[in-house]
Amino acid sequence: MKILLTSLLILATGAAAEDKIPAHPYIQIDTTEGVIRLELDGRRAPLTVRHFLELVDSAYYDGTIFHRVIPGFMVQAGGYTPNMKLKENDATLVNESGNGLENLRGTIAMARLAGPHTANAQFFINLADNRSLNPRPDSWGYTVFGFVIEGMEIIDKIAAMPTGPGGQFRQDVPVIPVVIKKMARFEYSE
Repeated sequence: MKILLTSLLILATGAAAEDKIPAHPYIQIDTTEGVIRLELDGRRAPLTVRHFLELVDSAYYDGTIFHRVIPGFMVQAGGYTPNMKLKENDATLVNESGNGLENLRGTIAMARLAGPHTANAQFFINLADNRSLNPRPDSWGYTVFGFVIEGMEIIDKIAAMPTGPGGQFRQDVPVIPVVIKKMARFEYSE
């Protein structure tokens, strides 16, 4: 019953959210290692994209770092400052992992805690096809809401950087911080 109610909530709020966000907004991430460009999917993940755009538009991500890097798996960002202070608040987001998008190389997804509806601001970019992160009949997955359209070589460069302990983490933190200098929307034309 709880899952049914959550599904109804997603359907009820999802339709309204779709009306307020573009179907395919584009985001540019200027980092200390180079530029990454994303295309988001506002149709399949309307609540997540709306939340992400609100954070981007408020300059929330500016000055945060890629704080977790696991070669062959993913790079994670959006929650910590260069001095490893947590920036997130207690807000959480409804999980939209059953939207048909998969955790494949080059996709962007919301990071979360063990609970399904615990995503906040942190996101990750998949370095490989991580199908184990997709939803299954008995468990929630990690919400994919877009993909890298330019700059995957920058993501691979970040993934190859030396890592070690940092802040509260015992490992996987880049030794030289990779800072998101600016994140903003842009108009894409082919």
